[in-house]
Amino acid sequence: MTEVTQHYFEPKAESVGLARDFATATLTAWGLAGPAEDIRLCVSELASHALLHGAEPGLGFLVRLTAEDDFVLLEVHDSRRGGQRPHVRHTDPSDASGRGLLIVEQLADEWGVCDRQPSGKIVWTRFKTATVREAAC
Repeated sequence: MTEVTQHYFEPKAESVGLARDFATATLTAWGLAGPAEDIRLCVSELASHALLHGAEPGLGFLVRLTAEDDFVLLEVHDSRRGGQRPHVRHTDPSDASGRGLLIVEQLADEWGVCDRQPSGKIVWTRFKTATVREAAC
């Protein structure tokens, strides 16, 4: 059975934490607490990236979660027209930032970027899950 939920977050720094909490609550309600920590970390990285590089001034980002029988799909939608598509950067160990997509690449089973209409992009990640869900208490 497919389950889908989404939430729009304001263009504020605290929205990253709210997006993490949204993902955790959703996955727990769906009985998918197992992959929640990896997904939660990817939500942080992708939401931060959307705020810093992907949102038009004054616009936030959207987080969508989809659960299928054997995977969870995380999407972060932003609004920026044009610009460089997100890609994994290979940073120097002394760099203070620039590792977000490297973390996403290591945690997710798959990830990618696609265009969003009428503008912006969607950065998505896919996480394989066990076929039997945990009972939500």
